[in-house]
Amino acid sequence: MLVPFLIMLREGIEAALIVGIVASYLKQTGRDAWMPAVWVGILLAVALSLFVGAGLQMVSAQFPQKAQEFFEAIVGLIAVAVLSSMVFWMRKAARSIKSELHASIDSALSHSTGQASALIALVFFAVAREGLESVFFLLAIFQQSTNNDALLGAVLGILVSVVLGYGIYAGGIRMNLRRFFFWTGLFILFVAAGILAGTLRHFHEAGVWNSLQTVVVDLSHVLPVSSPFGTLLSGMFGYQDMPTLGEVIVYVGFLAISIFMFLRPAGGRETAATASRPTN
Repeated sequence: MLVPFLIMLREGIEAALIVGIVASYLKQTGRDAWMPAVWVGILLAVALSLFVGAGLQMVSAQFPQKAQEFFEAIVGLIAVAVLSSMVFWMRKAARSIKSELHASIDSALSHSTGQASALIALVFFAVAREGLESVFFLLAIFQQSTNNDALLGAVLGILVSVVLGYGIYAGGIRMNLRRFFFWTGLFILFVAAGILAGTLRHFHEAGVWNSLQTVVVDLSHVLPVSSPFGTLLSGMFGYQDMPTLGEVIVYVGFLAISIFMFLRPAGGRETAATASRPTN
């Protein structure tokens, strides 16, 4: 429940920030009459996300067992890709997202015709990105969940993000967004590592991957995955009480690379390149 809550809280706040920036700029520039177009874009993005999620869930239910395992592995890979891209995109774009959105709004409303469609498209693509990322993550989590806790956590995350997003827009709530995105981003990388290790397990059960299946350590008598704490670790970080060599390699390798890139100072390459240029 905690993992989908935190992920949807972060996704929801990202979407709320984008919508809040758009709404604030329209209000500041005396163009708040265009807000209905913003709402149309939001509703279309939500409808698309729900449609894609329901469609994938219905299609997967028709697969035989091995095909189901393969499908879950593919969904897991997509979830890892979108979660990782979400973390690194926000880390890179956080400083310039406001000015870029302002420029996009000015461009959309600068034409004599088609302004409403352009503004709808702007908001639609911005919100749909967050929505589709959420769909693939939730599919990967729901496939590993045996109860409704994951769904409840996701709904609570969305509701809280809406409240916080409105509070930030209205000025009544102040958050250190930089710190929020840093810690949630780091947490998401651990979640993604667990999903990736689970993906390898699904490939094995589908008969696609059969290498590196040696059990590295047997913790079933110390911390079984069926225990309350084991279940919590499994739901949050993909813990297994009998991990195979392949799962350990994938888990540790992904974390080592992604955390190194995440903690690397932003703009480090550009700074180094500038420092190495000869001066006249």
